[in-house]
Amino acid sequence: MESENQTGTIEFLLLGLSEDPELQPVLLGLFLSIYLVTVIGNLLIILAVSSDTHLHTPMYFFLSNLSFTDISFFSTTVPKMLVNIQRQSKTISYTGCLPQVCFVLVFAGVENSLLAAMVYDNYVAICHSLRYSVIMNPRLCVLLIELSLTISVVYGLLHSLMVLRLSFCTDLEVPHFFCELDQVIKLSCSATLINNILFYLVSSIVGGVPLLGIIYPYNKIVSSILRMSSAGGRHKAFSTCGSHLSVVSLFYGTGFGVYIGSAVTDSFTNTAAASVMYTVVPPMLNPFIYSLRNRDMKEALRKLIINHLFFSNCVICFGLGLLVKFKVQGHWASHISYAMVIEWHKGEGCSILVLKPHLGLL
Repeated sequence: MESENQTGTIEFLLLGLSEDPELQPVLLGLFLSIYLVTVIGNLLIILAVSSDTHLHTPMYFFLSNLSFTDISFFSTTVPKMLVNIQRQSKTISYTGCLPQVCFVLVFAGVENSLLAAMVYDNYVAICHSLRYSVIMNPRLCVLLIELSLTISVVYGLLHSLMVLRLSFCTDLEVPHFFCELDQVIKLSCSATLINNILFYLVSSIVGGVPLLGIIYPYNKIVSSILRMSSAGGRHKAFSTCGSHLSVVSLFYGTGFGVYIGSAVTDSFTNTAAASVMYTVVPPMLNPFIYSLRNRDMKEALRKLIINHLFFSNCVICFGLGLLVKFKVQGHWASHISYAMVIEWHKGEGCSILVLKPHLGLL
C-alpha cells in the first residue's frame, strides 16, 4: 500500500450501514427522524428540569446534564452521516475525522461518569437518607460534573494527539458511519503498538472505574432494600433506581455488544450495525425511560408543554381545508382556511390573522 504523509489531503471512506443505493433514502429518513426525536426528547428534559423548581435536585441536575451529553454525543456522529447520504458521498477529511474521534471519546467518557454519579446519588438517597441533603450538596454535584468533564477531555485529547503521530495509507475504509478510534488506528501504515496499548489501558481505566462505581453502590442499594420491612418502601426504592438501571444496562450492554461483535465477525455491516446500537439507541431511549417511569418528570413535561409550547386557550386543527376552531374573547369561532398566522398572548386569548378572512361566531 502506498504511504500518504500529507495529512491535509487524506480522506477516509465511511462505509456506513449499507452500500445498496435503494436503501439510502430509507436510511436518510430513518436516521433523520431518530435524530429529531433524540434532540427534541432530550431538550424537553432539560427545559422541564430548568423550568420546574420541584426538579432542582441533584438527581435531575445530573439527568439534565446527561440529556445535554446525549444530544452532543448524537450530534457528533449522525449529522455527518445524513450529509453523506444526501450528497451520495461517503468521504470524510482527515481534519474532519480527527475532531470526531476526539468528541466521541469525550462525550462517551462524560456519559460514563454521569451514570456513576447518578448511581451514587441513588445510593445516598436510599442508604443515607437522613444525611442526603448534607452529602449531596450543590458544591459536590458541580464538582462531580467538572471532574468528569476534565477527565473525559484529557482522555479524548490524549488519543487524538496520539493519532497525529500516525501516517496513513491510501486504502482508508472505515467500517462504521463515523470515525471510531480503534478502526482509525487499524488503517495506519506506521507502528501502532503504543496507540493500541494506550487505547486499551486508558479506556479500561476511564470505563472500568465508573463501572465499578456503578456495581458497588448498586450492591449496597439492593442489600439495603432487601432489609426494608415495608413493602411500600421497597417498591419506592426500586422505582427510584429502575429508570437508571435500565439506562445503565442499555448503555453498557450495547457498548460491550459492539466490541464482542467486532471481535467475532469481520462483516463491516454487522460491525456498523452494532455501533449504531450504542451510539444511537441509548440517547434516543433515555428521555422515554426517564419520563415514562417518573411521575414528577411527566408532570413537569405536562406543565412545560401546556404553558410554553401549546396554546392553553386555543384548540387548533391544522391542515389544508380543515375546520379550524379557536377561542376568541370567550367565544368559539370556526373557519375553513388554507393558512394562518397565530400570535398568542398568555392570559389574553388568541389574536389571529387568517389569510382568507371570513370569521363566523358559533
